[in-house]
Amino acid sequence: MVDRLTPERRSWLMSRVGGKNTTPEMRVRKAAHALGYRFRLHRKELPGTPDLIFPKKRLALFVHGCFWHRHPNCKKASLPKSRPEYWHSKFAANVERDERVRVELQARGWKVGVIWECETKSDVELRQRLQAVLSSGEDSPTHGEH
Repeated sequence: MVDRLTPERRSWLMSRVGGKNTTPEMRVRKAAHALGYRFRLHRKELPGTPDLIFPKKRLALFVHGCFWHRHPNCKKASLPKSRPEYWHSKFAANVERDERVRVELQARGWKVGVIWECETKSDVELRQRLQAVLSSGEDSPTHGEH
């Protein structure tokens, strides 16, 4: 299949893809807050600048896009038809970086969780997934606090 966009237009379009405050990330924030958990955002002093930090639990949570971070067995993790060698290399580097960041955070005493983009579509499933990830910590949610 041939890309319908020019290389310049495709490059511009891909450059618009943001890394912070994405729709899936905002869904996770909303769900975590509704469950009573409090968190910090994008702490640059931690490896990988996690999307959400739960300091009391020492949990770093990443909200990964299925396409960019290669969610196993997910239909969103498709391979573009144009320039497959470029994409293989790009995706391999992303996955390698994710693993390196996970190891670095764990070496610093942090637990690491991942919520995948496709897991944010259903509010009920997202809350269940968040509870599973967050239950690994000792503290309970702080209901009603701001």
